[in-house]
Amino acid sequence: MPKHFRVPGRLAVRLQETGVSVSAVLRKAGLPRDLFDQTRILVTTSELFALWRAIEATSTDPLIGLRLGMETRTERFHPMAIAALSTQNLVAAAEHMARYKKLTAPEEILTHLGKDEFSVGFRWLLAVEDEPQVLTDYCFAWTLSMARHGTGSQLNPMRVQYVQHRANLPAIESALGCKATCSASRNAIIFRAADATAPFVTRNAELLDLLAPQFEEQLRQFSNEDSLIELVHRAIQDRLTGQRPSIDEISHALHMSPRTLQRRLQKSGSSFQRVLDDVRRQLALHYLSNSVLELNEAAYLLAFEDPSSFGRAFRNWEGVPPSAWRKAHRSTNVIGAKLQVPRQ
Repeated sequence: MPKHFRVPGRLAVRLQETGVSVSAVLRKAGLPRDLFDQTRILVTTSELFALWRAIEATSTDPLIGLRLGMETRTERFHPMAIAALSTQNLVAAAEHMARYKKLTAPEEILTHLGKDEFSVGFRWLLAVEDEPQVLTDYCFAWTLSMARHGTGSQLNPMRVQYVQHRANLPAIESALGCKATCSASRNAIIFRAADATAPFVTRNAELLDLLAPQFEEQLRQFSNEDSLIELVHRAIQDRLTGQRPSIDEISHALHMSPRTLQRRLQKSGSSFQRVLDDVRRQLALHYLSNSVLELNEAAYLLAFEDPSSFGRAFRNWEGVPPSAWRKAHRSTNVIGAKLQVPRQ
């Protein structure tokens, strides 16, 4: 399964258009300042969630997720979304995107067509906590944008449903033109079955055939990028036991020069330091939630100079001190099932 998401570069443009400072968002999220300058912007699930939490914290608009997800300009659609718009209807478009997501990101798009309703939901396969509310809104608005572009109408959903409590339900209902409810079993946007199966005015079988090779190339690129990053991730994880492995050591283990490794990681939208930080972050969460290690012992295993350095890094990652995070998450033993502990 892929481990990374590709963030669209146009998100930076949308943030600027809505008056949100991109630099402030990246600083708040603890992400590289040049993130949106990279050719391929790849992030882990935790980094994706941090990005969207930072957007929510930086913006003064409680509906920022909906506004960022509503796209009125077809030329800004991702090639895979344009391919989806070339299918026959919303059901086919959602299923097209579901296949793309399944093969390129640790995410599932869940669809269900019933007699009267068609639902679309999103599942984050490597998440250890609830997705940011603003990200849920973004996904709902993006799906609605596709439905409206495809049908050539201003159709509204039947309803949207949230797992978490939302304080601004009336504003959400006004923005989406439908009923919104909380305390649901899953987040989902629901359309009338008749709307979901209505023919797309953007249906274009010839364009879909032309885009197919690009679609497959995108999938191949994602596979190659994730394969390299995963190899580096595993090599670091195997060696991060009280001593921080260097890029020379990791490149030697992967039978390439340090320069070649760094160049290939940069081409994949990452860097050696970013992968190292990701490994440390994941292991820190594992140690704090699944072991009896003291904080200073965890700091040693993660190759920090002292517990204070570990504490500062952890606050940058999670926004709280490690002791506070452990107290809140110690009972949730979900990370250990997903993470291989390095050999001691």
